[in-house]
Amino acid sequence: MIDETLKEATDKMDKAVEVAKEDFSTIRTGRATPALFSKVLVDYYGSPTQLQQLASFATPDARTLLITPYDVTALRAIERALSDSEVGANPSNDGKVIRVIMPELTQDRRKEYVKIVKTKGEDAKVSVRNIRRKAKDALDRLVKDGEIGEDDGARAEKDLDAQTKAHTEAIDDLLKRKEAELLEV
Repeated sequence: MIDETLKEATDKMDKAVEVAKEDFSTIRTGRATPALFSKVLVDYYGSPTQLQQLASFATPDARTLLITPYDVTALRAIERALSDSEVGANPSNDGKVIRVIMPELTQDRRKEYVKIVKTKGEDAKVSVRNIRRKAKDALDRLVKDGEIGEDDGARAEKDLDAQTKAHTEAIDDLLKRKEAELLEV
């Protein structure tokens, strides 16, 4: 019982760290990467579809991204989705490919991105703490119902706290690296 509860909590915490890593990768750092567009949804024949499923990406230089749709009829829809996205891209299309040139980041814009990253990091840590709270409640119920002893419950809680601390530190580490990357000129 204890092992199952701790394993489930650890798996969920691992997933929260992965989600934080993915969220951080969507925030731009001055270099054009396909990861910036991983959350962009295109209205493709009436259904929202991820851009990665509709096109291939190429980066001829650090600030330019070429997006080549697999289906040329989706060109307009992709261009519209890029314009409406929060990435801040200004796409131009030549009839076959979409060229996105990322503007140079100003210091103020970099600081805004750092604030966004910190908010996403805090959201991830809140998620980890919520997972911990639910697991602790489950452990407390097991002790209360007499399925496990109080000593076993206390030991399991210490393990849970150690896992929580490890996962929040992992998120903090990701946050520091992304912040340094954003402020690098």
